[in-house]
Amino acid sequence: MNAGFGLLIESLVAVLLVLTIVYCIMLNKRLQRLRADEQALKATIAELVTATEGAQRAIAGLKLTVQDSEASLGQRLKSAERLSVDLSRQIASGEQVVAKLAQIVGAARGLQPSATGPIAAPSAQATAAAARAFAARAKLRARGAAA
Repeated sequence: MNAGFGLLIESLVAVLLVLTIVYCIMLNKRLQRLRADEQALKATIAELVTATEGAQRAIAGLKLTVQDSEASLGQRLKSAERLSVDLSRQIASGEQVVAKLAQIVGAARGLQPSATGPIAAPSAQATAAAARAFAARAKLRARGAAA
């Protein structure tokens, strides 16, 4: 019986060894897959790091572009404000000139001052003709000054 019992134990150990070898083979395959996945993951991480660095450089470039654009836009806004003020002054001056022309035309026609203003309003045609004549003289003066 001892021999039968020994044989049974040794058979059981042999089966366990075979199961252990099969399990080790399965574990080895899993480890190989994990290592392959680890390499793929490392490659993916390297690509992500490279993409992140590129994005950071692009963001820095965009920040510089925004700063330049902001400075340029600020200068243009200031210039536009100055131009707007100048135009407003010139329009006011032009209105004063037209009013003076209207007075001159009115005085030349012999209009008398009315109760509502310094003189009665001249006709629209007379005012327009006087304004055209004044504009023509101003252009001639401007051309003479530019030459």
